[in-house]
Amino acid sequence: MNASPHDDIAGLAARRAALRMLDAVLRRGEPLDQSAPPILRAIERGDDRALATAIAQEALRWLADLDALIDGATRQALPDDAKARSVLRIMLAQALRLGLPPHAVIATGLPLLAGGPRRLAHGVFSAVLKTGQGLPAAPMLPEPVAARWRAAWPGRIEAIAAGLAEPPPLDLTLRDGARTEEWAERLGGQALMPGHVRLARAGAVEAIEGFAEGAWWVQDLAASVPARLLGAGAGRRVLDLCAAPGGKTMQLAAAGWKVTALDKSARRLERLAANLRRVGLEADVEIVAADAMQWRPEEIYDAVLLDAPCSATGTCRRHPDVLLRQPDFAGLEELQRNLLERAAGALRPGGTLVYAVCALEPAEGERQAEWVRALRPAPIRADELPGGLAPTDEGWFRADPGMLAGAGGIDGFFAARWVKAA
Repeated sequence: MNASPHDDIAGLAARRAALRMLDAVLRRGEPLDQSAPPILRAIERGDDRALATAIAQEALRWLADLDALIDGATRQALPDDAKARSVLRIMLAQALRLGLPPHAVIATGLPLLAGGPRRLAHGVFSAVLKTGQGLPAAPMLPEPVAARWRAAWPGRIEAIAAGLAEPPPLDLTLRDGARTEEWAERLGGQALMPGHVRLARAGAVEAIEGFAEGAWWVQDLAASVPARLLGAGAGRRVLDLCAAPGGKTMQLAAAGWKVTALDKSARRLERLAANLRRVGLEADVEIVAADAMQWRPEEIYDAVLLDAPCSATGTCRRHPDVLLRQPDFAGLEELQRNLLERAAGALRPGGTLVYAVCALEPAEGERQAEWVRALRPAPIRADELPGGLAPTDEGWFRADPGMLAGAGGIDGFFAARWVKAA
């Protein structure tokens, strides 16, 4: 294949990768975290990989608003799948969200339309900037999402949308929670609760102090709550259903539990095993590759943690593309109920079950908890949650991206806890 005359333009590889990621999400329906790795592997410079990811994420985060600007500057609407529209999306995302100079955006954007409507793209981009139009304070939610959340959270939807405006900070869970203040000081971060340090995003995770020695792992603050609700293990046995990629498994092992980590994805379990080796907790974990709906445990457990498959809409701060997909809600809800039954059956009398989902849909969280009748509720206490958050009146944990706004926000999450009658 002959080289393009534009191949030597500095920064073009990052923009081309961002365009390919946008295409994978919008045209092929792939999750960004699935499509990005093979695309980014072709880029040599780490800074360019980070830039490509940031461009794609911001274009997806503000997609409806960027499209409104594009449509307002064109006499004839561009088709949704037109390459020129996608190139304009990433050009405007760079200028309006990442603060890159317009001349650099033009120099690395227009070559992506070689043989196409470059003059049109240049004109639309320049027209938007010339009018001084910017993006709103909060991104416009896709209408199906907005309709669901207006019904579910009528008093929260504006705050939730505002919580999606910025990429989230980097949250770390510490292997040794007793060293929280020490690590917060060493890393220049903020301790939001014992065993947790929050950092402003800065560079590659692997380059952060403590990574090589396994002192911590990346895990959103909300995602760290369910395992905390089981407390110290003291050598007792816990079943971590749907365990990969392993954040909760590592929490449980670090808290003294003997963990059976089960997941049906062999690829994700390989990542879990690598994470366990890095943090030095593999000796306390038995990894089982199996479908939770088919697997028959050989013993019953002192506790079960079920972080169930879900729509993952609560992760939209860091995965904005999740709001552009239409999940099979009915199928997910049926699977969640079946898994809850399986989890309760694996629990010894007097044992504790925690159910969690990273979804903002009540049907996947609150309605599932209401359905559980065979176990006794064990209400969550305020002192088990990050400062600034409180249990619901029912004793459940519910977080959304509009909470903890002054501290950098939090993912959407739900968790409930029960005890099996002795």
